[in-house]
Amino acid sequence: DVKLTAVNDDQLFVFEDYLYQVLLLFSRDTHVQSCFSTSASGCEPARSFIKKKIGAEECSVIYPPSGIIPFYGFSMLVAPVCFVFEDPVHLYFIFRQFYMKYFFNLHHISASPNAIVGLCVLFESLLRQISPDLWFHLQEIQVQPLRIAFKWMMRAFSGYLASNQLLALWDRILAYDSLEILSLLAAAVFVLRKGNVLTVTSESAIEAIFSDISSIKVIPLLQFILGH
Repeated sequence: DVKLTAVNDDQLFVFEDYLYQVLLLFSRDTHVQSCFSTSASGCEPARSFIKKKIGAEECSVIYPPSGIIPFYGFSMLVAPVCFVFEDPVHLYFIFRQFYMKYFFNLHHISASPNAIVGLCVLFESLLRQISPDLWFHLQEIQVQPLRIAFKWMMRAFSGYLASNQLLALWDRILAYDSLEILSLLAAAVFVLRKGNVLTVTSESAIEAIFSDISSIKVIPLLQFILGH
């Protein structure tokens, strides 16, 4: 994943060694399993079976030891923190805490408003309320805006925004102690490009409009959406 994502980013490739150190340790850190015990959804960590006795409870082990199976783009959750902390030890523990407190909620199903399902509902609700004409236009041409916004929110916009803007966004997550900021920003991006969206009628054209959002400024957009 490091090779496919972060190393291909012209701002993040210099952190390759840090990413390997942090992610290797994270995958083996059993403390991360506590995310599951505190989750309201009751989800369980991934398990594997030793001695080829599939289904035998006494032969099951949590694997990887952290209980978290990395997915495509996982390293992008670590890379931005490398701009802030030079010491790998500090980098690791800050990332681990950030993941356990916030990012874990983006990657499992839960009834919590801070989990990914709640954020998706909030995004759609905001878009309908703030810009009903945009919403109905998308419905009329049978384009689901959530298909575009979901990947932004799942990765907390990492890899989609400029590094300074991404850190500003994550700083607001800490300040508000809420991931709902992600839904607010996703809705604001759609409203920002409303003029372009209303002129097209195909899904491919809509996707092209939102293929690059690296030039947006986070704080003005959040101020705009919070004002509504």
